Amino acid sequence: MLSKSGLAYVPFLCLVARPIAAFVMSSNQNLAVYWGQNSYGAVNSADTANWQQPISYYCNDNVINTFPIAFLDEFYSTGNLPSINLANTCNNVNDPVFPGTNLPDCSFLASDIEACQAAGKIVTISLGGATGSNGFANDTQAAAYAQTIWNLFLGGSSSTRPFGSAVLDGIDMDIEGGSQTGFASFLTALRNLMNGGTPQCPYPDAYIGTTLDEVGFDAVYVQFYNNWCGLTNYNNPNAWDFGTWDNWAKTVSPNPNVKVYIGAPASSSAAGSGYVSPSTFTTIIQQTMAQYSSFGGVMLWDASQAYANSRYDVSVKNALTGGTYTPPTTTTTTTTSTTQTTTTTSTTSTSTTSTSTTSTSTTSSASPTTTSGTVSCSGVAAWQTGVAYVGGDEVTYNGDLWTAKWWSESDVPGGPAGDWTNDGVC
Repeated sequence: MLSKSGLAYVPFLCLVARPIAAFVMSSNQNLAVYWGQNSYGAVNSADTANWQQPISYYCNDNVINTFPIAFLDEFYSTGNLPSINLANTCNNVNDPVFPGTNLPDCSFLASDIEACQAAGKIVTISLGGATGSNGFANDTQAAAYAQTIWNLFLGGSSSTRPFGSAVLDGIDMDIEGGSQTGFASFLTALRNLMNGGTPQCPYPDAYIGTTLDEVGFDAVYVQFYNNWCGLTNYNNPNAWDFGTWDNWAKTVSPNPNVKVYIGAPASSSAAGSGYVSPSTFTTIIQQTMAQYSSFGGVMLWDASQAYANSRYDVSVKNALTGGTYTPPTTTTTTTTSTTQTTTTTSTTSTSTTSTSTTSTSTTSSASPTTTSGTVSCSGVAAWQTGVAYVGGDEVTYNGDLWTAKWWSESDVPGGPAGDWTNDGVC
């Protein structure tokens, strides 16, 4: 699983390839919710009833407008094609991969994706995440990669399309580390084929700030959690900086109509810090909406957390629309794997979302989860400071094997942040 719970202040960049009848990009009432990482299941392994469901499960009402699928976590894997990891739903460990590649065949999701689109939802692929092998050597390589993404996920054609006949509506850039080399060329080439992104709240974003200034994104999902500028500091004018992003949208962005979303955790277990109650968030949403014309809505991490947290997404949608919507009881029957997948990926990549390097203000005093016993640590790399890890990543530290509960960077295994599970002595 690749989680965003430990991210600092990241803008998620969104480029939409095709219009959807019921979706209005210019609206300030849109709700985007990430799907694909089973974030709730990663920290609630025993509560399988609330683990991530197929994406169509979350499209049975009018609450959520956009679903970024998370993540395409490795740009260049076996066969020089990308790899994707959708936690318990589809991955390259438990599902078949296309011959000569490390790209899982998730074509069974095609009908689910198309059902969501038929219901007026936008479905995009999120490139990056907090780990993986992401980045380009130069502009030429980056521009060529745009054709790969177009062929695999969007309007092109390929024999290795992971979602089969489903044609996604765009991409989400979740770049959380590494160099920005080539990103502007990649996005410009992709925009040409198609005719947004997730930064951290500290401005300018360290990993994608230059790209944000050079490419006209449709929407930017700014991560206002796991940062000093997060939602919990909304009443501190020296910390809360949505106004800075509003100014960027109006005076710097190549697209003067770009929409800025408030990115938030959907429950207290979805992030290291930054979660606020529905009533508090309602106030923040409505005041921000009234004050800033660039406001486009809210982004939540993630669907599994929102549904398990008494449908937190519904309270957010009601705040956006001024409504009192109550979702009907879901009777959909779905079958999902109950095997939680743990994968280890390279942690030196950049994700398609811009993430700033501003240090995260975490006040959590949670204790690390500990599992006794001796385990195999063969092939597992040692933990490193400054490296971004996501839920499910394994490291060794002080002679023990540790598994990340969610995204974190520079939080020592066994430290006060409680970001790691101790799996035992190597």
